[in-house]
Amino acid sequence: MFRTMHIIALRTVKYNDRHSILSAYSREMGRVSFLLPAGNGREASRRRALTMPLTPLECVASVRPDRDIHTMRDPRPLMVTHTLHSDPVRSAVALFLCEILQVVLRENQEDPALFAFLWEAVAKLDAPSLNPANFHLCFLYRLGRFIGIEPDADGWAPGRVFDMVEGIFRATPPMHAHYLRPTEAAVVARLSRMTWDNMSRFRFSRDERNEILDVILRYYTIHYTSMNSLRSLDVLRSLFV
Repeated sequence: MFRTMHIIALRTVKYNDRHSILSAYSREMGRVSFLLPAGNGREASRRRALTMPLTPLECVASVRPDRDIHTMRDPRPLMVTHTLHSDPVRSAVALFLCEILQVVLRENQEDPALFAFLWEAVAKLDAPSLNPANFHLCFLYRLGRFIGIEPDADGWAPGRVFDMVEGIFRATPPMHAHYLRPTEAAVVARLSRMTWDNMSRFRFSRDERNEILDVILRYYTIHYTSMNSLRSLDVLRSLFV
């Protein structure tokens, strides 16, 4: 069955000498994979350009219920990007976020709200006027709403701890060791107020930003799997002063 699909590219890996496999998130089917022709021809080069990390595109997919990997034809860009792949900093952020999405987006089920969030995130990251220093922090916090792990920030008050297992603030520490002391817990409450529009107003040093990222990755690890093997993490840590 042929079906028009709107997708956001995540990662392309070599399958064999003739083909590569593209992992993507689609509006119509959730997480999907496509078999793409490899090689150095004009069409292969065009497809590689269209399927760089976080690139939104439309295609006609050949979908068969008995197969996990589909084929596509007539790919075309859905958004004209200006800085997403030409700016090394934005490219590094995009690559990191795609690695995260590869881990947490496992369901082959459509979620239009999640797709809309990813679409908006791509547009914001691509905006030339954006300072991307806090983008990954804002993205990871906001992503929690769509994957079921958003912290309940309403319970915060000065002096409270943050229970990383339950995702809530407590007046006293829980029985387990996975919690943040009041100083770190206050940062979680601060992140809950961060949006695309105000994130540039949050002032962090590189060390502070990396410490916050470590906390977020610990939280994701508790609810998903270890994030210690992210290949793009060291590059991201070196960015932004």
